[in-house]
Amino acid sequence: MRIARFSIDGNVAFGAVEGEGPVESGGLVLDIIKGIPYTDFELSGTKVPLSKVRLLPPVLPNKVVAIGRNYAEHAKELGNEVPEVPVAFFKPTTSVIGPGDAIEYPSFSSELHHEAELAVVIGRMCREVPRERVKDVIFGYTCANDVTARDVQKREVQWARAKGFDTSCPLGPWVETDLDPSDLAVQATVNGEQRQLGRTSDMIRSIEDLVVHITEAMTLLPGDVILTGTPAGVGPLTVGDEVAVTIEGIGTLTNRVIKRG
Repeated sequence: MRIARFSIDGNVAFGAVEGEGPVESGGLVLDIIKGIPYTDFELSGTKVPLSKVRLLPPVLPNKVVAIGRNYAEHAKELGNEVPEVPVAFFKPTTSVIGPGDAIEYPSFSSELHHEAELAVVIGRMCREVPRERVKDVIFGYTCANDVTARDVQKREVQWARAKGFDTSCPLGPWVETDLDPSDLAVQATVNGEQRQLGRTSDMIRSIEDLVVHITEAMTLLPGDVILTGTPAGVGPLTVGDEVAVTIEGIGTLTNRVIKRG
């Protein structure tokens, strides 16, 4: 099931996406969900065309835990070794935007990069999750763009500013709850030109590895997001660019880069 979060007439709700085709096709409708989707829920039967609503970030995470250098070719293209343990960092909630929202080019950077990623959405509070129970704590999957100020990342020891600035974490367009994430195509295009194309089967650490590793240290809450790393092909974004992340079985997340301020 595809679960979207949206606003209509000043109200925010979740809905199940029905129909086929891209967001702009006009053939998709939302069946509004009663309550929130992390627990047992019912569909209301009240349906609205997706073209009549504004899609929001599909979740509002308490935290986004991101993993760096989880694809060997991406580590290589930036001159880095594959780390012995997963490299984890945070993106704050203020970095999260939804489909169609603008990525604001930060004033303190001159080298902004796209990073297409599969995002894991947590469905229940969990800590110290054993490998065999990882699937039980996952709500679903969505597309993410770990937008990075690469020049800032290179010159600052911590990545908080380089990867945590406002609008640096587009998520969407919805959460797919019924998906095998083990071998999915992950693609990024800029102005229609393909920049990244990889497969989740090339990840160094699996989703099970990442959930076990992260929850050894911290409690994850419903709606929290794990970014699983990006394949090779990252590259620059400029003001005016339209960047799209497409993941097989989920859909496409599209955002435009604008000048900040």
